[in-house]
This record gives sequence, C-alpha cells and structure tokens, in this order.
Amino acid sequence: MSGRTILVWFRNDLRIHDNEILLEATEKAETIIPVFCFDPRYYTETAYHTQKTGSFRAQFILESVADLKISLKKLGGDLLVKFGHPEEILPEICKKYQVDEVYHHREVASEETEISSMVEDALWKLQINLKHFIGHTLYHKEDLPFPIKDIPDVFTTFRKKVEREGIIRSSFATPSKIEVPDHLESSELPTLTDLGIESPIYDKKSVVKFKGGETQGLQRLKYYLWDTDLLQTYKKTRNGLIGSDYSSKFSAWISAGCLSPREIYWEIKKYEKERVANDSTYWLIFELLWRDYFRFMFKKHGTSYFMEEGFKGVKQDVAINQEVLFENWKNAETGISFIDANMKELNLTGFMSNRGRQNVASYLVKDLKVNWTWGAAYFEDKLIDYNPASNWGNWAYVAGVGNDPRENRYFNIEKQAHDYDPKGEYVNLWLKD
Repeated sequence: MSGRTILVWFRNDLRIHDNEILLEATEKAETIIPVFCFDPRYYTETAYHTQKTGSFRAQFILESVADLKISLKKLGGDLLVKFGHPEEILPEICKKYQVDEVYHHREVASEETEISSMVEDALWKLQINLKHFIGHTLYHKEDLPFPIKDIPDVFTTFRKKVEREGIIRSSFATPSKIEVPDHLESSELPTLTDLGIESPIYDKKSVVKFKGGETQGLQRLKYYLWDTDLLQTYKKTRNGLIGSDYSSKFSAWISAGCLSPREIYWEIKKYEKERVANDSTYWLIFELLWRDYFRFMFKKHGTSYFMEEGFKGVKQDVAINQEVLFENWKNAETGISFIDANMKELNLTGFMSNRGRQNVASYLVKDLKVNWTWGAAYFEDKLIDYNPASNWGNWAYVAGVGNDPRENRYFNIEKQAHDYDPKGEYVNLWLKD
C-alpha cells in the first residue's frame, strides 16, 4: 500500500455494501478519505420554476448521509461532509491531506457528468487522477451483449438478448475496517434550513415513512422478502394503490444508492432457492432491468431526453391554455377524481404508485395536451425516489418521444380507475377528509 491515500467521493452510492470504490480504496491505500458534498446546484430553482430537490427527498438524502457516516465510523472511519461545489472542495481536500487518487462512480445524466468533468479537470491540474467506476446498475455495461451505442431502442428486444447472453456479477464484499488519516477534520451535516429547504410535513395517510439510509433499505429488503414473503405475490399486487406492502417500495433507497440493485438481485436468487421461484420473483428482477435500461439509454442518447421532442424528434401538440391546465393538474384540481387523488398523494407524501404515475403522466400529456417536460420537472421536485434516467425516461416513454414501439400510447382514465380502484377506496382516502 506504500502509504497511499485515496479520496472516496460519494454521490448517489450511499452505502458500504456492494460498493466497489470503497472496497478497492481500502485494499489499495493505507488511509482513505470518504467525502460527501452537498452541492448547492441541487438545491436551487430550475428553469421550470420547480425545486431541483424538494423537501421529502432532501430530508431522505440527509438521513442517508447521516446513516453512511455512522456506518463508516463503526468500521473505524468517518465521512467528511461538505457544502459547496465538488470541483472546488475536492482539490482542496486533496492538497490538505496529500491525496494520491480520487475514486467515484460514473453517472449518466448531463448535469452529473458535467460536474464529474469539472472535478476531473480541477484534479488534473494537481496531477491527481479521478478514477471512474460503474456501480449503479444490475448489469455492468461491459457484460452487455452489445456496446452502448448499439443498444436497441425497444426494451423488449434489449431484455430478451440481455437475459439470454448477459451476466450479473457478484456483489462486492463490505470492508471490515477503514483507516482514515489521524488528523482528519470533523464535520457536521447541514440542516434543511442550511440547504434552503422547508421541512416536509408528513401526512398521516402516507403509505410508508421513507427514512433514508442503508440500514433502513436493508431492513426493507429483509422485511419484503424474508419476514413477510410479500415477494411471492408481487406480480399480483404491484398495481395496488393503498398501503405499504402492495409493492417493494425499494425505489427511494435504490435512487440514493442506499440499496444496490445487484444486492437485491442476489437476495432474490437466494429467496428463489430457499422459498419459491415464480413469476413474482422474476417480475421484480424485470423491474430492476427496466431501471438499468433507462440508464443505458441516457448513456446512449444523452441530453435529448430532456428535450421536448425527445430522441425521436417528435413534436407534441400542446393546448393554448396549457399553463392553466398544468396548474390544475399539479394542484390536484382537474376535477378527475382518480388523477386528483394521485396528485394529492404525491404532493403530501413525495410518493405515488407506479400505476398512478402512468395515469397522471398520460392524462397531462394526452388529455390536457401540456408539455410533458413540465410534468417531468414537477416529479423531479416532488418524488422522494427521483433519479434522472428513470424519471425523464418514463415521461418521454409516455409522451411518445422515447422508448415505446407503440405509437399513441393512451390510458383511458375512467377505465383505469374502474380496474384499479373499483370501490373508490383510494379516491376516498385522498379526497375525503
């Protein structure tokens, strides 16, 4: 190890399990410096007049960073928490502690990759290498049966070939011990007020209280698989609307990197061996593959996912009074009970079911004829489980400017409400006091 010091830059990988950058740093260096930066660019208003990070997600991130700090301390280490731009902060830390190399996980969306580039440029001036790792997906891109540029733009084609020919690597071990420099400075987490965010008010009807952190994420994984056997019926219940257990609810922990998709996969495989393998156990892996797909698509198509015409270059018809229609939609005042109930749940809890998301997105785009990117930006603000690829990829999909071979995908809202809320229980829960 020859006295090397490696800085481990945490971003959306807030865990110690299955974390290659953390494990390799502990193996290659005598001391490591784990760092997390609260970047002010993520706590500002967007061009859409929405928050880049709303209160529910900001609270979740704070809890996740706090949990990571505790986990690292238990291993003998610590987490250096800073507020500011990583391209300014990381070089300063490197100079102060004579860092030899910096490790981080690659991101795929444009803002995140731009920040990585700025960090890389700043470190290069100090002759320090920023080493890139891939750790957010089920499949490593090197193990796909095609290069990123040749990934099919239709999910089913991608899925069949990957399931046939791709491989999923084993999870990385958790380090048993972490050494940080003796004189590593102490640091405290900012508060929501420091970030310019108001504290979230949790509605008593919330399906589940999402508490951030790897500890909570692993507990949810254990609960959903081993404690309750809920996984056995996932395919039948996943389109539910009420309660905490109709679906896995892993998404928030996956988005912040508190839960590794690969760890979930191998736990499902263990469950299949020890309990049961059925269409439900397969379907949860299928959903993880969808998440992978959108990340790979972002890598392939880049910023076109943030453009109104998408990568298909399709122009959307919009209503003359779309501003008014959009305000009604986001404030749960459309007059369509099923839509308003879902939007009310989102606004009051930071969460909405997958079935709800598809319906409110389709209604905004196809029925109200409002610019789909407005809806995507609103979700970015409100969702506790937001990540760029899944959010913008799914919205582009519904709008018909992304990955959907079926043109003019349309949800009949009245039929959807009848099929998934036949007794009106969900609507009554959110619209009746």
